[in-house]
Amino acid sequence: MSPILTLKAVFLIIPFMFLAFAVLPLRWLWRIPAGAALGVAVAFALAAFFPGGMDYIVSFSIMASIYAVLSLGLNSQWGYAGHLDFGIAGFFAVGAFTTALFVTAVPSGLMAQYAHQAFGLHAPFLIGLIAAGVVSGLVGYLIALPVLRLRTDFLAIATLGIAEIIRLIFQNERWLANGPQPLSGIPQPLSCLFEHPGCAWLPQSLASLLEPLTPRDYSYLYLDITILVLAAIYLVLEIAVRSPWGRALRAVRDEEQSAAMNGKNVTSLRIQSFVLGAVIMGMGGALYAPYMVTIDYSHFEPLFATFLVWVMLMLGGSGNNKGAILGAFVIWGVWSGTGFLTDSLQVALSSIAPQIASRTAFLRWMLVGLLLAGIVLYRPEGIFKERKIVSRFLK
Repeated sequence: MSPILTLKAVFLIIPFMFLAFAVLPLRWLWRIPAGAALGVAVAFALAAFFPGGMDYIVSFSIMASIYAVLSLGLNSQWGYAGHLDFGIAGFFAVGAFTTALFVTAVPSGLMAQYAHQAFGLHAPFLIGLIAAGVVSGLVGYLIALPVLRLRTDFLAIATLGIAEIIRLIFQNERWLANGPQPLSGIPQPLSCLFEHPGCAWLPQSLASLLEPLTPRDYSYLYLDITILVLAAIYLVLEIAVRSPWGRALRAVRDEEQSAAMNGKNVTSLRIQSFVLGAVIMGMGGALYAPYMVTIDYSHFEPLFATFLVWVMLMLGGSGNNKGAILGAFVIWGVWSGTGFLTDSLQVALSSIAPQIASRTAFLRWMLVGLLLAGIVLYRPEGIFKERKIVSRFLK
């Protein structure tokens, strides 16, 4: 195996190791070494027998992981609290633009005549990630105060409208994030590891080891960063929903009046869950911006991000964090697969009717819509339904 493939396989160990942790039916004591061994074996087997598909798998997994973060955010709102939030794209945009503003520097010189932004701190990615969560949570809190008085369909319409308002603000206010023009040059964390010369702080021995890799291979490292953030969010949510706070949240969702009669502050719990979901969605945007390097308002169409994320959660299973992650990977696979299908059909359709061939993009939406109808009809609880356990002492 070549040195480049060996290094790529090393970067893939972490994603496969977390996947093994999630699927192995073992106790924690045995799951850790077994997961690590399986992760190493699968990563090097992939590099040895399927080297041509590694780059596609990595790029696919990065986007699926980002959508999995959004799906977890929606699960904390809808799955555990019953908020019908159709404003996912709004918090996604707030997180992405906040991170971009924090990690980029203020344009100077000739660039300042073309690019405008409110500020630029040139901060590390971790600061941008935290800032995205904080700002998105603050925006979520301000929205929750008036909006959570509404219920079901009225709440959905209100959040959808707010997401569109957020997008239009980024589109029209050029002083904020360059308006309709793209906000480009977003730094990627630790990208200097793949450049020549590399990071100034990097030991010479490690720099020599990474020397065969090029900047085109950076996505392997970014996949590790994305998976680590996804795993951290998943663990925090699992701890939260198993705590008394999580049980109170589900009580408010299932029997609001009974929960209130038992002394639960229903309004406060509803706001807390909404803000938690907004924080997670903002962190999804923080992962998206450095990966794309360039973002603008058109990346955050409410119907696009909101519709796909809702289908992901419904397929995987609301009220189940594993289901939310699984649904994100499955639906992103369907969405990517239908892209190949429409491309292949375009040639055949153009020979029959050119006007139909130019509209094959709508075929993707139709296929996802049919999938959604199938989920609602045949699997309304999703692949992994919610496990309603009051106490581990009560079976």
